[in-house]
Amino acid sequence: GLTSSTHVTNVGLSSNNYQIVATSISGEASSNGVVGVSLGIGWGGAQFSIIPLSSNRTLYKNALQNLWANFEAKNGSPVGRTLALTNLRYDSETLNTLVYTKIKIVVIADVVEFK
Repeated sequence: GLTSSTHVTNVGLSSNNYQIVATSISGEASSNGVVGVSLGIGWGGAQFSIIPLSSNRTLYKNALQNLWANFEAKNGSPVGRTLALTNLRYDSETLNTLVYTKIKIVVIADVVEFK
């Protein structure tokens, strides 16, 4: 199977109608497989393996869900609040051996709340 992810977000903060409520909140997700290769390049990550070992391979979605769960644990529920992710950073780590491959995606962002 093939796992691939990429995403770019742009939030313009041009007036003083927001406050930073959290910095460097992160979330991560990973996928592994047998007989394949994983690549992390720029704002994207991909994995191709003959035998996928991970059932849920939507890495970017899972990393963002984990980011929001980590935010909620420290800052309360985001429900009903006007929040945006800013300074979004993306990192990936790969491991490739002769028979095993793994990719880990990490999403890091600051969170602003609009007044």
